[in-house]
Amino acid sequence: MQIVVTLDCLDIEAQAEFWLAALAPLDYRRGFDGPPYLSLVGPAPAPTLLLQQVPEPKQGKNRMHLDLDFDIKDLDAEVDRLKQLGAQKISEEQSEHGFRWVVVADPEGNEFCAFVPSPILGSA
Repeated sequence: MQIVVTLDCLDIEAQAEFWLAALAPLDYRRGFDGPPYLSLVGPAPAPTLLLQQVPEPKQGKNRMHLDLDFDIKDLDAEVDRLKQLGAQKISEEQSEHGFRWVVVADPEGNEFCAFVPSPILGSA
């Protein structure tokens, strides 16, 4: 089984550049590229991120979003790295059940969370 997460985009090239840089610690690369799609693939069993060009901008809150564990300890430094790539910080740090995260958005406003897992559970 393969999981593919599709992200609607106005500019798939600009979004591809952002997401490849954002996912660099996870070793993602370009895959299939056939308009209106461009896929970003990581090492198995990582899900594929499929960018789909659409004519309208994002509206409202995402009903589904990515939670990204970059296996880091310094959440502030990771959020700063993402901001330097073009992300926008949406929330202050939050925590629950030992997990810590910050909600950020990609350059087109799609929300995702950068998080640090609970020390009790560790990284999956």
